Amino acid sequence: MSSKEIVRDPSHAGSWYTASKLQLNSQLEGWLNEVKKPVKCIGPQSEGQTIADLPIDGGRVIIAPHAGYAYSGPAAAWAYKSWDVSKAKRVFLLGPSHHHYLSKAALSRCTHYGTPLGNLPVDRDTTAELYKAGLFEWMSQSIDEDEHSLEMHLPYIFKMLSKQFGNDPSNFPLLVPIMVGNTSAATEKALGKLLAPYLADPTTAFVISSDFAHWGSRFRYTYYRPTPGGSGQMLSASAKVKDRAIHESIKEVDFECMGACESGSHEKWLDVLEDTGNTVCGRHPIGVIMSAIEELRAAGQGATQGAGQFRFVRYERSSEVKKVGESSVSYASAVAVVWL
Repeated sequence: MSSKEIVRDPSHAGSWYTASKLQLNSQLEGWLNEVKKPVKCIGPQSEGQTIADLPIDGGRVIIAPHAGYAYSGPAAAWAYKSWDVSKAKRVFLLGPSHHHYLSKAALSRCTHYGTPLGNLPVDRDTTAELYKAGLFEWMSQSIDEDEHSLEMHLPYIFKMLSKQFGNDPSNFPLLVPIMVGNTSAATEKALGKLLAPYLADPTTAFVISSDFAHWGSRFRYTYYRPTPGGSGQMLSASAKVKDRAIHESIKEVDFECMGACESGSHEKWLDVLEDTGNTVCGRHPIGVIMSAIEELRAAGQGATQGAGQFRFVRYERSSEVKKVGESSVSYASAVAVVWL
């Protein structure tokens, strides 16, 4: 591959988040400082558990949102404050594709991913090795820069790596960005099997990019359950809600999906998404990492109780929907410890 430096421009800086290095650093530091320990887990299967120390020892896999920082920045801090990069030499970043259709996954030809804080070096050897598997295509630079699901994590990644390794990016672990397309269950399993050896490596950390429910007619998703645990239906634009608040239904469905994620079962994850239709935009990257975790368990690795189990530590929404004409996006943060 060419040795020429190719930098992915931080194309959403100045709109989705500030392009000012000083302001961005201050914002990230402020949101991280808002996360106080002990952290109480909130997921359906982890509720009642507490996390005494941050970052979590071995907590090198996180799920965090990717909306504009005004909306998702504070929620993402809970994942990043939990993230253990103390042994990291490589960071995988998996995010969904919002604009470019693909049925498998895509890799970047860039040598660096730019942020207002500095440039993150890309692991070109690993991306070249992954490409040989036949499950990937190469992203053009324009496709790469159009996508926000990867970019929105770059400042946080830079911030956390600088805390651990100092301010010189040449000393940072290398980045492996992967755009995951509209993958089938079989493709997610294949990608999970491919990534499992990296997941098993204690010097590799993972960031999975996903928002949760996108609710409202503008998202073509108005699923509503009048009663807890009951059957649901799509609300028409003229529907009048007389039962419980719409935002309570949204939260129930989100937590059902979070519970499926915490279960560690890729099949259960897919079943809940199909049943509810929940618009979790990072469903496919999450499916890939869940498949990778299952692959390790099947191989007898990470046998410690709870290994690879996600625990959700934060849930927020852009607003609380009360009327059918309103909309909201949900943001959830989670962390998983992978023991070997």
